[in-house]
Amino acid sequence: MAKTQLNVRVDESTAETARQRALQRGLSMNRYIEELVRQDAGEVGHTFVEAAADFMKQYENVFAEEFGEERRTRQNSLPGDDPRTTT
Repeated sequence: MAKTQLNVRVDESTAETARQRALQRGLSMNRYIEELVRQDAGEVGHTFVEAAADFMKQYENVFAEEFGEERRTRQNSLPGDDPRTTT
């Protein structure tokens, strides 16, 4: 991915905090700021949701076969009833 230079002016305490946090995480300042912007934009969460949706779509039939009937049985039961037990 091509990189673009971005110059930002912040007060000294903000700069020092950024330096310390980047160092604690073992990241360069550039990478630290890049990750902060991505997190703020929701890219990480959005990517996770997309991956989870793809996974569910891919394995939809497997889940339906494995849990579908049990789920329907539980939904039709009275509260406190356990459809997995017999008396």
